[in-house]
Amino acid sequence: MSSSYAFIQNEFVPLTEAKLGVMTNFVHYGTGVFEGIRGNWNAEEKQNYIFALEAHYQRLLDGCRVLKIDLPYSLEELCQITVELVDKCGFEEDIYIRPVAYKSSEALGVRLHNLENNFLVFAFPWGPYLPEKVKCCVSSWRFPTEIPRAKLTGLYITNALAKTEAVDHGYDEAIMLTPDGYVAEGSGENIFLYKNGELATPATYDGVLVGITRNLVIKLAADELGIKTTERHVNRIELYNAEECFLTGTAANITPVAEIDGRKIGNGEIGEITAKLQVIYNDITQGKNPKYADLCTPAHNRIMANN
Repeated sequence: MSSSYAFIQNEFVPLTEAKLGVMTNFVHYGTGVFEGIRGNWNAEEKQNYIFALEAHYQRLLDGCRVLKIDLPYSLEELCQITVELVDKCGFEEDIYIRPVAYKSSEALGVRLHNLENNFLVFAFPWGPYLPEKVKCCVSSWRFPTEIPRAKLTGLYITNALAKTEAVDHGYDEAIMLTPDGYVAEGSGENIFLYKNGELATPATYDGVLVGITRNLVIKLAADELGIKTTERHVNRIELYNAEECFLTGTAANITPVAEIDGRKIGNGEIGEITAKLQVIYNDITQGKNPKYADLCTPAHNRIMANN
């Protein structure tokens, strides 16, 4: 029987028993680093494939360096813990995995020094994050760029404000601009535009998160479809004139954008290039494309050995 579990304080426990003290530092000051990892169910093989497991944990460890979090686990051990967790949960459906590295001392005060560090991870069933195609608006909340660009828990308040503003106005998702007025990203996704046979996406010098799905889409567009992606400043008006637009992220996968600020993108349906990328990407994440098998870690009946 399937059930959600967590790995916390160096042991596996039912998710309902995973608790933190109310004085835990990262609860108050956002002194944590998180990741979002997908487990994609392949019904034919009765297997849950964890997508880009090592890449996600490498990014988490990079974020730990920013916050001076020294974990007692190696990259390989973090991957092994996660495989064991997913296997233990036993879900026969798509799941979401949330690892968090955090300042675990029950101590108040704004700082990173003289605090203990710890790690937790849990998994639960989670279907599509966004609708099949989304309506977006440009948010009044500007994307903060003069910050360490990692998945730090404290940074996402601006994203939350933008997301709720969008939903309150009848949209599915927000698109944030940089302080200079260039397109940045969604509240939890990177963004791509397609026009005149090429893709464009905001460049890293605009402060965007270097998304794992973003990087894969750039590679797939080039290698599988022969389409070049230019990383550059993207002006707001380009959103309205794009032939196609889509969002990317581990939670969102590849999600077509049908409308921005009340203006249809193309004909308001899923674009041809977007649809092709979706098919390729979905096959990869479900372990159906041998060419990209190294991106998928099977969770069931396989516990990774220590290197």
